[in-house]
Amino acid sequence: MRSDGGLYIHVPFCRKKCPYCDFYSVGFREEFSEKYADAVIRNIRHYGGRFDSVYFGGGTPILLYKEILRILEQIDFEGNAEITVECCPNEMNEQTLKTLRSAGVNRLSVGVQSLCDGELSALGRNHSAREAENSVLLAEKSGFDNISADLMLATPQQTAQTLKNTINRLCALPITHVSAYILKLEPNTVFGKNPPPLPDEDETAELYLLAVEELEKHGFYQYEISSFARDGKFSRHNLKYWKRNEYLGIGPAAHSFWGGERFYVPRRLKEFLSAEIQEVVSDGVPNALEEEIMLGLRLSDGIPRRLWERFSKALPLVPEKYYRISDDRLSLTSEGFLVSNEIIALLLSKLQ
Repeated sequence: MRSDGGLYIHVPFCRKKCPYCDFYSVGFREEFSEKYADAVIRNIRHYGGRFDSVYFGGGTPILLYKEILRILEQIDFEGNAEITVECCPNEMNEQTLKTLRSAGVNRLSVGVQSLCDGELSALGRNHSAREAENSVLLAEKSGFDNISADLMLATPQQTAQTLKNTINRLCALPITHVSAYILKLEPNTVFGKNPPPLPDEDETAELYLLAVEELEKHGFYQYEISSFARDGKFSRHNLKYWKRNEYLGIGPAAHSFWGGERFYVPRRLKEFLSAEIQEVVSDGVPNALEEEIMLGLRLSDGIPRRLWERFSKALPLVPEKYYRISDDRLSLTSEGFLVSNEIIALLLSKLQ
């Protein structure tokens, strides 16, 4: 039996689809809750395994807070597991939070996105800045001491000053982690089909670097392109992705790296609910060397010499401000993270 793996459970339900969101989700219907939990449990039993991290993503997983308790009872945990549930502020109340905490959930990821009401409205969010702040405070009151907040960058109406204000207010809250994402227009979204006015490329870069600087001032260490933590509260589950540790994905649109193979579940809820075991589509056996380099360079810790010496002759092609070598490890700087796709593609093309 595999041990120390991660388990990702995709909960594809939302009250309302945000105009920028390309994650698979459908409108929430109460009658789907029990059937969905039943399907998840069938698959957990089928695959087996022991897990030291579980992540409920979505969608809006907190909508199924009662079913999460039932699902967690079926999981074989390894050690002191990290159990994360993604939450929308307007769905967080005393009942939902206490139910999750009593079920063993010990980490929340809250979709704050901004603490500027104008920006939240432009993003189509269903909550205000005050509601987001209150939801985090209520989570702490309910017994959670490991709370992550999502922050969106380069959004409609965002400026350097509003971003600073958001970060100052955010970091005054009892959070331990920030996931900061640059807004990307996906073709099949409302924003993708009808793009709002957005900061240009140079302004986007400035906003990202400003976020890095301001978060570091508040004690948040950037350990990955989009991830910041204080008090060592890194996301143990998400680090599995970047370190090529195994993780199993359950639910429509969930991806897995399991048994040395990568596969995913089609984005079809009805088929997932009715199937005895979820259908999966193979992504094949990955190139381990290329993945170690590509994923490792997302981390501030970077990659060891045994990897980067394979393309060391190509390093002069990369401007020095984009990378550093320290203690025999090669890593990208914050400026390098902004153009990481281009840098990594160049380096992989020069592998020896």
